[in-house]
Amino acid sequence: MSSTEPPSVPASNVLPKVSPVRVADGERLRSVGLPGITLTVRSRPPAREGLPPALYVHGLGGSSQNWSVLMEHLEGVVDGEALDLPGFGDSPPPDDGDYSITGHARAVIRYLDAAGRGPVHLFGNSLGGAVTTRVAALRPDLVRTLTLVSPALPEIRVQRSAVPTVLMALPGVTGLFTRLTREWTAEQRVQGVLTLCYGDPGMVTPEGLHDAVEEMERRLQLPYFWDAMTRSARGIVNAYTLGGQHGLWRQAERVLAPTLLVYGGRDQLVGYRMARKAARTFRDSRLLSLPDAGHVAMMEYPELVARSFRELLADTGESAPSDARGDLAGGTHDAYGAGVADGSSVAGRGDGGVKNDAAGESVKSERSRTVGSRTGRAKVAGEGDGVGESARS
Repeated sequence: MSSTEPPSVPASNVLPKVSPVRVADGERLRSVGLPGITLTVRSRPPAREGLPPALYVHGLGGSSQNWSVLMEHLEGVVDGEALDLPGFGDSPPPDDGDYSITGHARAVIRYLDAAGRGPVHLFGNSLGGAVTTRVAALRPDLVRTLTLVSPALPEIRVQRSAVPTVLMALPGVTGLFTRLTREWTAEQRVQGVLTLCYGDPGMVTPEGLHDAVEEMERRLQLPYFWDAMTRSARGIVNAYTLGGQHGLWRQAERVLAPTLLVYGGRDQLVGYRMARKAARTFRDSRLLSLPDAGHVAMMEYPELVARSFRELLADTGESAPSDARGDLAGGTHDAYGAGVADGSSVAGRGDGGVKNDAAGESVKSERSRTVGSRTGRAKVAGEGDGVGESARS
């Protein structure tokens, strides 16, 4: 079964009703109907009119909720929207059942063309990183800058902890897994995902865990949940095998947009060693290395990712105006007044139930930075943690 076979789930107009997805304070959800797909789009009102648009794309098993905290940190810099890819979050499956990287990229392009918001500052995590790389290569007119957090680009030596994601692409494996784990509770599934995706799962508080379990229970009611997961995993594996001009690394070479690359030293799904290759491949790239981060650095260390994005804007000549969370001229200040300057320790509190503490030396070269961190207990909003998967890519 390929990732582009006709869907084996009910049409979206006959799908069962499930509990609504969580919407954080200040966020809005809307449904956008496009040819062959319906997308749910999450947004926050910008701090003021006239800010440049941004679009955030989640990873395998995730949703637009994965970006809620970072969106809030950047609301004074960009006019942000995050979409649920077809079959994920609150978006129903695509009519044609195409969950390939190209199919997801087509959905992003279709939305941007219809919305007329391009060019945008484009963000992608994991699967979303592969998707947005393809978008940036194929449609440079739609992309101002590209920010990739642990992008799922091909690796010759896949980490052992990423093998379950690869196996999910094989026929029959998902069915076997669901039978073997039929007795697992939603909390057990969530704990497994958090262990896989976070550099320190202890960052997630009981409140965050409760929200994640609720989201898992909602997703398991969707008849297309495992189908979307399986076909999208297969789409990643298929993309890894493509060569020539369609290969993801070849397309990365074609990206013209200034690019921020974010890699976590404790990432169990995307090899930390790939950071240098990515920095060499994207022609205009900056590298942020976070040794204590896992696979979802924008959720684990949103302050550091936001700061690096602001610096990307300054470096590329796009102004990053002062806002409640920062001023590039004098370091970065979050809404709670904690100052951050280059080379200093970082102690910041994120909103939306997020609290991160990191301390260490910031080592910056012309094109790369490594931020060593000492991680304290952090409260991380649990919705959208990629809680819909047993293995995430």
